Amino acid sequence: MEVVILPDAAAIGVAAADLVEDLLRDRPDAVLGLATGSSPLPTYDELAGRCAHGRVSFARARAFTLDEYVGLPPEHPAAYARVIRDELADRVDFGAEAVVGPRGDADDVVTECARYDAAIREAGGIDLQILGIGTDGHVAFNEPGSSLASRTRVKTLTEQTRADNARFFGGDRSAVPRHCITQGLGTIMEARHLLLVATGAGKAEAVHQMVEGAVSARWPASILQLHPTVTAFIDEEAASRLELGDYYRFVQRHKGGVNALVGSDPLP
Repeated sequence: MEVVILPDAAAIGVAAADLVEDLLRDRPDAVLGLATGSSPLPTYDELAGRCAHGRVSFARARAFTLDEYVGLPPEHPAAYARVIRDELADRVDFGAEAVVGPRGDADDVVTECARYDAAIREAGGIDLQILGIGTDGHVAFNEPGSSLASRTRVKTLTEQTRADNARFFGGDRSAVPRHCITQGLGTIMEARHLLLVATGAGKAEAVHQMVEGAVSARWPASILQLHPTVTAFIDEEAASRLELGDYYRFVQRHKGGVNALVGSDPLP
C-alpha cells in the first residue's frame, strides 16, 4: 500500500485526479469505480474542471458505482445514482448510460446483486476503483463484521453509519434507509488499482487500522493490505494516528530516487 500524506482535501483532490487523468490518457476506454460521500468530492470537482478545459475526457470510459440504498428510486435526492450524476457524471463527457449502479428499488434485490456483480465481470473488471472509508473502517457499505470474501449483496447499516449519513437526509437519521446494496469486499479487491481518499480527524483511527492494524473483519478496510496496488491519499488530520507516519513521508520524498539507483529497469 502506498500511503501519501498530503496537507488537505484540496491537495488530495488534485493528486487523485492526476491518477484518473493518467489512466484515461493511457486507456481512454477504462472502467472506473466511483464512490460517493464527502471524501471524493474534491477529486470530482477537479476532474470536472479538467474536462471542461479539454484536459481529460470520459467519452469512451465506463463506470460502476459502489453501492445504493435499498428502496430509494434513482431520482431520490439522496440516492447514489442521483448523487453520482450530480457530482460527476453530468459534469463531464461520459457517454449515455456509461455510468451504472445497482438498482436499490429493484423488485428482487437479491437477484439485482448477482446481476450487478456479473455486469462488472462482463465489463472486464474495474481498472481504478475510488474508495472512501467510514469512521468504523467500512468501505462501500461493508460494515464491521463483513466477510472479507463477500460479493455484491444486501447489507444492514449500523446506527453509526446511519448517523454519519443523516446529513444527506436533512439531518434526520430516521430517514436514512436501514439496508443497502453494496459491492462486497471480494468484489472490490478484484479491481486492478484501488485509490482510497480519507480526510479529517474523525477518520484517523480507521486509517490507522486500515494501514497498520491486523487484517480483520472488525476493520473491513484492512483487507486493502492484501491488494497489490493501493494508493491511499490521506490528509494530515486523518494521518494523525499513524505510527509510521514519518516513514511514509520519508518514502514519498525519496520515491523518485529508485530509478536513479537501478537505471530504467524495474527492481526485481
